[in-house]
Amino acid sequence: MERFLAQLCETSVSQPLPVWEGDTTGHCFTQLVLSALPHMLLAVLSACHWGTPRNPDYLPHCSPGWRLRLTASFLLSVLPLLDLLPVTLPPGAGPGPIGLEVLAGGVAAVAWISHCLALWALAHSPHGLFRGPLTLALAAFLPAPALVLTLLWHCQRGTLLPPLLPGPLSRLCLLILQLAALLAYGLGWAIPGQSREPWAQEPLLSQGEEPEVAEDGESWLSRFSYAWLTPLLARGARGELRQPQDTCRLPHRLRPIYLASAFQAHWQEGARLWRALYKVFGQRYLALGLLKLVGTMLGFSGPLLLSFLVGFLEEGQEPLSNGLLYALGLAGGAVLGAVLQNQYGYEVRKVTLQARGAVLTILYRKTLQLGPRRPPAGEALNLLGTDSERLLNFAGSFHEAWGLPLQLAITLYLLHQQVGVAFVGGLILALLLVPVNKVIATRIMASNQEMLQHKDARVKLITELLSGIRVVKFFGWEQALGARVEACRARELGRLWVIKYLDAACVYLWAALPVVISIVIFITYVLLGHQLTATKVFTALALVRMLILPLNNFPWVINGLLEAKVSLDRIQRFLDLPSHNPQAYYSPDPPTEPSTVLELHEALFSWDSAGSSQETFISHLEVKKGALVGIVGKVGCGKSSLLAAIAGELHRLSGRVAVWELSKGFGLATQEPWIQFATIRDNILFGKTFDAQLYKEVLEACALGDDLRILPAGDQTEVGERGVTLSGGQRARIALARAVYQEKELYLLDDPLAAVDADVANHLLHRCILGVLSHTTRLLCTHRIEYLEKADVVLLLEAGRLVRAGPPSEILPLVRAVPKTWAEDGQEADSATGQSVGNLEKTKEGLEGEENACGRLLQEESKKEGAVALHVYRAYWRAMGRGLALAILFSLLLMQATRNAADWWLSHWISQLKADKNSSQEASGPTSPGSTGLLSVQLLLFSPGSLYTSVSPLPKAAPNGSSDVRFYLTVYATIAGINSLCTLLRAVLFAAGTLQAAATLHRRLLHRVLLAPVTFFYSTPTGRILNRFSSDVACADDSLPFMLNILLANATGLLGLLAVLGAGLPWLLLLLPPLSILYDRVQRHYRASSRELRRLSSLTLSPLYAHLADTLAGLPVLRAAGATCRFEEENQRLLELNQRCQFAAGAATQWLDIRLQLMGAAVVSAIAAIALVQHQRGLANPGLVGLSLSYALSLTGLLSGLVSSFTQTETMLVSVERLEEYSCDLPQEPQGQLPRIPAGCHPPGTLSVQWDCSGKPGPPGPA
Repeated sequence: MERFLAQLCETSVSQPLPVWEGDTTGHCFTQLVLSALPHMLLAVLSACHWGTPRNPDYLPHCSPGWRLRLTASFLLSVLPLLDLLPVTLPPGAGPGPIGLEVLAGGVAAVAWISHCLALWALAHSPHGLFRGPLTLALAAFLPAPALVLTLLWHCQRGTLLPPLLPGPLSRLCLLILQLAALLAYGLGWAIPGQSREPWAQEPLLSQGEEPEVAEDGESWLSRFSYAWLTPLLARGARGELRQPQDTCRLPHRLRPIYLASAFQAHWQEGARLWRALYKVFGQRYLALGLLKLVGTMLGFSGPLLLSFLVGFLEEGQEPLSNGLLYALGLAGGAVLGAVLQNQYGYEVRKVTLQARGAVLTILYRKTLQLGPRRPPAGEALNLLGTDSERLLNFAGSFHEAWGLPLQLAITLYLLHQQVGVAFVGGLILALLLVPVNKVIATRIMASNQEMLQHKDARVKLITELLSGIRVVKFFGWEQALGARVEACRARELGRLWVIKYLDAACVYLWAALPVVISIVIFITYVLLGHQLTATKVFTALALVRMLILPLNNFPWVINGLLEAKVSLDRIQRFLDLPSHNPQAYYSPDPPTEPSTVLELHEALFSWDSAGSSQETFISHLEVKKGALVGIVGKVGCGKSSLLAAIAGELHRLSGRVAVWELSKGFGLATQEPWIQFATIRDNILFGKTFDAQLYKEVLEACALGDDLRILPAGDQTEVGERGVTLSGGQRARIALARAVYQEKELYLLDDPLAAVDADVANHLLHRCILGVLSHTTRLLCTHRIEYLEKADVVLLLEAGRLVRAGPPSEILPLVRAVPKTWAEDGQEADSATGQSVGNLEKTKEGLEGEENACGRLLQEESKKEGAVALHVYRAYWRAMGRGLALAILFSLLLMQATRNAADWWLSHWISQLKADKNSSQEASGPTSPGSTGLLSVQLLLFSPGSLYTSVSPLPKAAPNGSSDVRFYLTVYATIAGINSLCTLLRAVLFAAGTLQAAATLHRRLLHRVLLAPVTFFYSTPTGRILNRFSSDVACADDSLPFMLNILLANATGLLGLLAVLGAGLPWLLLLLPPLSILYDRVQRHYRASSRELRRLSSLTLSPLYAHLADTLAGLPVLRAAGATCRFEEENQRLLELNQRCQFAAGAATQWLDIRLQLMGAAVVSAIAAIALVQHQRGLANPGLVGLSLSYALSLTGLLSGLVSSFTQTETMLVSVERLEEYSCDLPQEPQGQLPRIPAGCHPPGTLSVQWDCSGKPGPPGPA
């Protein structure tokens, strides 16, 4: 290398690349380092933009700015070639050798030609509307310092002084033209195509155009740097990420429609879920293992090259080129490793999202196909939220399961190369911990399974509580049911307590093991008679840090795989539930008689497949077209079961069921009306096209005209979830109107007259059942036999058996007559003109405060904007307990201080050994910058000590003896023992604090929700509330403490690192101001979008939960009306919105990670370069350089981890923010206050009634 550089630059072999020549930089250094390298970077970056897709709306004329940049780039590609001509003219026209000038000029010409082509492609693309990529413009100005330094060289050489030589003078003129062209390029960049970027023209994308498609069609450089994410991050920085539609659209392979079709091609009923996932996504996922393998191998380049570089500095016998190669290898390995690891994480995240989309789609599709045996809504919601996420953790754990053992084996081999058999002591200690970790992982898995069961029970209980909240408040059962929820929560927290303290044990092992293993290795190495050196110590320390990762992570990887297995089994059991199969349930042949619509022959039905519940048996039944069939019998005789059997909602154990034109479906009105959280019109239309004439007829037939005239916004009034804002009669009539509007041939009406009074029932009978539906076939189940006199056939059921069938004159006398006063006493039923109006007035009063002018009852879920407010941090601090929180912080500082003290003591030990060995050389060498009496920049920056001299040296033991070794080992072991105790204290205190916070947050949330008024539950979907109790509480229980633990560890680790570097090599602190500014800008730009994306992810989960719960509640109606496809499309739409937010959040995290990793690599490169300069000046101290580089290798991970963990902690604090929103801002019912009656409101002679009850004081909320 030295000879090649000396020949190219025509310099000596001892100094082949002189940095300084006189008062300016060396010309060879300028041309090779400051000119050729920037031009190569410019060429590569420009080539990445050659394939930029054209803008279809492109105008043929570019803006003046683009034309000026194109012209300047063309000139800059020609001028270096012209500059080569004077080089050959005698006398020597150039500053340097011909070979060097040809190399630099040729590279510059190629770079600007590549840049010119890139500008042409960008000008014809959507980038032509503004300035284009900023990185490309900055790269164009990187060669400017080389041109300026060359101009200074000409001035110092007197090129313009006589005698004027044509060669140098022409080169100087060409150089000035190049600078002028570069200035023109800058002016062209300052003139944008438009004043604002295209995505800044509208405040919100949802108001106009659709956002950009993520990633598809981008160049490989844009994919590696995530430049395609720039528009999204720009919107986040401007605060325009306010709704899911503002995020970028999903790539084609992540869209739910594509995933559903791809997965369905490999899925069939009864198949194993993992096999189907493997067939669809397995090959791509396994291919990512190669990326993981290469990234793992590159991870070892840091310790190895650190060993070579410290050895180069310590020995001082290798040529400078070796040191340069070590430094370049250190930098290159860090950069390439960062890129590969980043891409691996990003691609694994994409595969995870693909699998998530497929799993959630198949779960919802299975929900639509469930038979009579259905899980509770709480269990189904847990499958959707918790188990699907745990299942997909497999994607991040599988490759780690083989990557971590491989990393462990290579690390042990390299340790053996450094310290020989001494590494066995540390290995034995590490292996002893394997069974401990195994026991911990097993206990955690068992406790996690139990915790999930308790969590299911809690969510199920809360779901039931919210479903019956009106009854709960009516009877004042809030405290009793709240106590039951708290009991479930206590059992859940009991399992969480076990998990957290086992986590604390793992944290203790993870934090204390590096110091303990280092002690064992170094003590064993010294006792074997070897002497420690800087190369061995700092390389071994770096390897020990790499050794801890697989040792501690492997149990968690196994635990993640086991958790995925548990969730896979739960999901598989759900998928294996019996499905509703109309093809097998109904006979493929139509009824035997053409005039027959429905035929049942020897049909036996049951609610379970084993027939253990009450059975319904129909020996033979034929229903003619257009007939009105009445079904009567005692309570519990099976009337509703018969209708459910016809609708296919029961198990058919035997017999035959034939329906004419089954594909058209049924008109079904169930006994418990199912109402969606939507407007009254949407409930009636139910996805069908609006027909004004038909709609008017249906409203009249179902006696809804008077109701709609009284409601605030007519039929555009939104009703609460399950119709809680309506009376029972209104819900029944709306459900009936929905069935009538569908215009089916066969109607199954399950007692629609029970919830209304005699007048309304008579209206429904004559106007609807005998009027609008007169041409259809109707099966009417009712207790009011007086309305069946006009029926064609009446069926009498008893104990699930059809005992008689015949005309009303024969069957009705067999049924016990209902007293006439029954109808009169049923005043709870509605009347279209009397009681209904009173109920509507009350309903109107309750709704007016909740609905706006448009009758909108459902309020959009609130979403905070900007950074997480300080009160959220204070809320979590208070939930944890102030004393406990302060104790955690103090133990963290003690732990980090003792760890840094152990490393510093080891460095001091090595320095003393080297001082004893080379005492004569040290005595003649410079001691400190202060000894020169001058403030030399050279000495200030490259002194082996610090900016100050040591005042009082540490006491030393007797030199060269066993007591010397015992002294240093004793101090080292003592510091390490104290560190171990502090680490244990920190882990235990943190576990106790997070458990306290989890219990407090849930208790406050539950208390506040139970005391909320009934109107809150009218306007809030149950899924939105369940999202708090399920997803957000789970985050506060588990995810937030995990990330907060990492954040605190990174923060204290960074403080300790800076303290050590500041005390040992303070010149490194000069890098902090620019790096701090850069880090601050990057993380602020990221956080502005990240927190909004996290909030949007939580917001888009609530509709998914609510849609699943709504589907389970109305499944019979959906299937009867043939609306399953529409509901599945709605689920895919909601899923895509959530996937968009999840994908954007993951991509933004990788955007941050690659930038922080590259910045850390730049820090390592700078330290290595300064170490080489120290070596050249004879000022290098291998101990300090080794310590600095060892810490610098961890600095990359610390800085990256600090920002990543902080942003992830902040985004997870959104869950605490959402919990606090309900815990603090929900309106509350007045507690302990009786209604006050103004004095004098009772005139003489009136009767005043006083009443008291043992329940909650005050009247109940609106019914």
